[in-house]
Amino acid sequence: MASIDLIIQREPNPFDAETFWSGNFWQEQQDPALTVESIHQDAVAEIEQLLAQVAGDNRTRTMMLEGETGSGKTYLLGRIKRILNPKAFFVYIEPFTASDYIWRHILRYTVDSLLEVPEGQEDSQLLIWLKGLSEFKQRSIIDLIRGDRQIFIRNLREAYPAGIYNAAEFFGVLYDLTNPKLSSLACEWLRGDDLDEDSLKLLRVQHSIETEDAAQKILANFGRIAAETQPIVLCFDQLDNIARLPDGGIDLQTLFSVNSVIHNQKLKNFLVMISIITDTWRQNSHRVQPTDKDRVDAVIKLKQITLDQSEALWKSRLHILHRQASPPPPSAIYPLTRQVLEEKFPGGKTRPRNVLILGRQLFQDCKVGLVRYDNPPIVSPIVPPENSHSQVPETVAPPVQVQPVVEESFDSLAAFKLVWLRKLNQTQQRISRIRQFSSPELIQMLAEALAALQVEEIQPRLLPSRTYASYSLSYQLPGHSERIGVVWSEDQNMTKFCNLIKICQEAVDEKLCQSLHLIRFEGVGTPSNLGYKLYTQLFTESHHNHFMPDLFSVQYLATYHSLVNDAYSGDLVVGEQTPDLQELEGLIRESKILHQCSLLQDLEIVPPLVISEENKAEWQPVEDFLLNRVLNQQCLARQRLIQETLNQFVQVNEVQVNLLIEHLCEENHKVKILDPQAKLEDQLVYAARTDE
Repeated sequence: MASIDLIIQREPNPFDAETFWSGNFWQEQQDPALTVESIHQDAVAEIEQLLAQVAGDNRTRTMMLEGETGSGKTYLLGRIKRILNPKAFFVYIEPFTASDYIWRHILRYTVDSLLEVPEGQEDSQLLIWLKGLSEFKQRSIIDLIRGDRQIFIRNLREAYPAGIYNAAEFFGVLYDLTNPKLSSLACEWLRGDDLDEDSLKLLRVQHSIETEDAAQKILANFGRIAAETQPIVLCFDQLDNIARLPDGGIDLQTLFSVNSVIHNQKLKNFLVMISIITDTWRQNSHRVQPTDKDRVDAVIKLKQITLDQSEALWKSRLHILHRQASPPPPSAIYPLTRQVLEEKFPGGKTRPRNVLILGRQLFQDCKVGLVRYDNPPIVSPIVPPENSHSQVPETVAPPVQVQPVVEESFDSLAAFKLVWLRKLNQTQQRISRIRQFSSPELIQMLAEALAALQVEEIQPRLLPSRTYASYSLSYQLPGHSERIGVVWSEDQNMTKFCNLIKICQEAVDEKLCQSLHLIRFEGVGTPSNLGYKLYTQLFTESHHNHFMPDLFSVQYLATYHSLVNDAYSGDLVVGEQTPDLQELEGLIRESKILHQCSLLQDLEIVPPLVISEENKAEWQPVEDFLLNRVLNQQCLARQRLIQETLNQFVQVNEVQVNLLIEHLCEENHKVKILDPQAKLEDQLVYAARTDE
């Protein structure tokens, strides 16, 4: 076994930002070994008690989880899901982008979360929910598939003689969930997708769930039936990026109004969890009606953690390295020390993220020192002030000053590209079709990308229609006075598409924009359809355009949207920094990452991609990853770097990665190999100083 110092040089930083928790708890699996049970244990116990009360009497309850930025709210939601998933169904609600679409938004994410498979289970939450119904307990799934659909519907209607909205169609769709040929279509209907006429006929339903009232009542159906199985936990998180009011404030009132409706209409068996930053609540609580505040049954405020808990947090991260070392390290948190915690947090308490960011910097300093010197340097760490999202250096003179390996701005850029790649991979794993997002979500993602690229005068809701306004926006390109309109719709129903095109024509006639772009992947009908004829006149026989987005472009926009959510909520960590939205937009422009989005190229927001060498597009992303990984880590075992690259890019092999490393060292003076004559498994790849 190797010494701990050698392991520190060879292994990635266990406090890397890409290991931090943020966003939807169904996208990442928490490692229980990294959880310090004593942190927020009182909050866990209180939430567990509330859930037990809901399970006991089926009465819906609401709790607000309040804490400072970096206090661990989002991580706690994931921890609660991991612990209590056997006792309840967990739903993560992404920030809603349109206030007049909120019930459909909640329903969409409720069904999406119910389709997730809990850890240790074979079935999705939705199937577990179905199997908990009396009708399923009495008969097997195979019997149901072979049985009579009408008998199934009749039995459920007898079991629930009142309180079920559109009972025949709803129970029929539940039956179709057990049919492999119709299950996907049934899920699309339940989540509120706008289906075409043929799909509706297959499901034997008259209409899609296309109104707020219908979405609310379908959600109530879930709660009504869940009383026979387990409670449903609705988690609202990252609220700083929800729909905005005319004055720019966030529309918390709409969310709290929804919560009041859930209580007033006695929707059963829900536990509503609203996670919010303390400052956000302090600045916006006056916007929420007192009667709606009264519908919150409990407020749980996350406390700061102690130095003992901080030390335990370090220990959990370092344990995986320590167990590889021989002889054992001198302390459970080596190469870090308790003394630094006491110096940096003299009050004896801080937030979990401060501890992790401090650990990353100290570990990184030690890693660099072990390569450059005989002993690791002692440096003054950078930690965020307790009342700030950003990192401000403290003016303490370090006993030993280490020359920076690379310029700070480039190091931040390299760290950001790795964060982006991790988020993109998560997005690609969960987004397999464009219609996984609603039209309001898609147009909001596009608006955020336009803002990052400094497009001017971005205005939401171009179309003069309450139904379709949230599908649209307008903007001006820099240096141009012409206003460009954009409409994005993936609704499959041709009647709805026809109505949309009519509204588009109204916008053009009223000169709300000089040029109109339709973004749509779904079909536009056949020549016999009125909608097709109107579409042809507007978008093929004029200067207005129709662009078909590709899935990769949507995945890019969704990835950036996820980072925007993180930045608004203070959850975005890049290296030792926590960029706000303006800093994130700066990183996006500097990295030019969005230049790879073909939809933005079609809209002429970014320049078209020009490839000068035949295979540059194939190898450049791999070479960029190698460079950014080395710059981010400062030094890494060559074999470890090769393995990480193979895991990241399935299309390359080990021989090719080795050749790319050699090419990178020859062509890029920022990267070198320490002792290139050593055996391959003993070589280190490191970031060279500018004076080397």
